[in-house]
Amino acid sequence: MSKYEYLDKVLEHKHALIFAGGIATALIGKKVLQSDIVKDSCTQGMAAIMSARKDAEECFQDMRENAEDIVVDANAETKKEIYIEDDDE
Repeated sequence: MSKYEYLDKVLEHKHALIFAGGIATALIGKKVLQSDIVKDSCTQGMAAIMSARKDAEECFQDMRENAEDIVVDANAETKKEIYIEDDDE
């Protein structure tokens, strides 16, 4: 039996091959996910994301405080203009 005939016989059972490939992928994937290197990499990635989130929240809070200061200053300026106009009458 030549290698091409053998390959043809194997390919006749492609559903069984797909099933076996799925099982092999699951077993290999489980081992990979349980490895210390992957766990350390995921932990470092999560720490980087949490740090970026904290920095973004601090930046947003600073922008919010600055915007509130601008609104307060604008309202105070508007009130000054109203009182100045009242004094002229």
